[in-house]
Amino acid sequence: MISAAIVGGTGYTGIELIRLLSAHPEVSIDLLTSRSEAGTRADEIFPSLRGVSDIVFSDLGDNTLATLQQCDVVFFATPHGVAMQQAEALTQAGVKVIDLAADFRLQSLADFEHWYQQSHACPELLKTAVYGLPEVNRDKLASALVVGNPGCYPTTAILGLKPIIDAQNQQAERLIESRIVIDAKSGVSGAGRQAKLALNYAETTDNFKAYSVEGHRHLPEIEQGVAQLLDSQFTHRIRFLPHLVPMIRGMLSSIHMELTEAGAAIDWQQAFEETYASEPFIDVMPQGIYPDTRSVRASNRLRIAVHQDNERAELTVIVVQDNLVKGAAGQAVQNMNVMFGFDESMGLNFAPIVP
Repeated sequence: MISAAIVGGTGYTGIELIRLLSAHPEVSIDLLTSRSEAGTRADEIFPSLRGVSDIVFSDLGDNTLATLQQCDVVFFATPHGVAMQQAEALTQAGVKVIDLAADFRLQSLADFEHWYQQSHACPELLKTAVYGLPEVNRDKLASALVVGNPGCYPTTAILGLKPIIDAQNQQAERLIESRIVIDAKSGVSGAGRQAKLALNYAETTDNFKAYSVEGHRHLPEIEQGVAQLLDSQFTHRIRFLPHLVPMIRGMLSSIHMELTEAGAAIDWQQAFEETYASEPFIDVMPQGIYPDTRSVRASNRLRIAVHQDNERAELTVIVVQDNLVKGAAGQAVQNMNVMFGFDESMGLNFAPIVP
């Protein structure tokens, strides 16, 4: 049994972490922090946790670091810039850190400072942090001290592109043309639990809009993930456009590419099935069947469909996930399982909720 702390437990990802870790047979949540709700039981604020957890929120003040150092793993479900203030001292004490914000996602210090508009508190640790996508970095995660949990959009994009990149690494000829278009839609919970006018019921219901059209901070994360998978130099141009749709949770990304003659000769349905045959949480749909967001609701599943049109020389990959689970808290628990040598599916092998 390992001891876990959750820093910042009042957001949607924090709530999901409490739900998931409370059901994990090898984890004890020994610390849950919140400055605004200190002294209050979590199930008083979130009735869904009644009978699941009776833990009380703490505001440790000056003793925060010393108390966190007594745990085996600390999850930071906090805004960007919080985890990096304490990660170095925690790792020096032998504590493993999983950050659900962006502090340890981007390896480039310049990219982090540009997209997140702040200086990094521990750039040396940034160099050794592991990007927490188990399907890509499972071996590195096994010995990781600091993990940057991926963003929700990059999870769908990178896993949707991985079989194509794997195939490209085995071919001398280019398989797809240089332009990749990622058209992504997310439920409003992806924007967090803050009280914002744009997230009000009257603003989001019966409404559908694009945002961050000029450039989204998940774009460099997607580009980094693709570049790290490629054996050759990254020369593709990725156009990423996110949208907010009127649903609470769920994400669907449609990835569009043009195939070269060599790319059209490949059976991409078979390539995806072979790539993910042994992955516990990735489901490649049968040819001609396309997943919807409800099919993964409240689960750690990620479903992928592939449509190959050789007449038009086009390939479309459709990826769905729950943005709060596989796109956030569930993936963090999956990473923890790998880091501590547990079965990767432990505490996560449950069916989606329908309807």
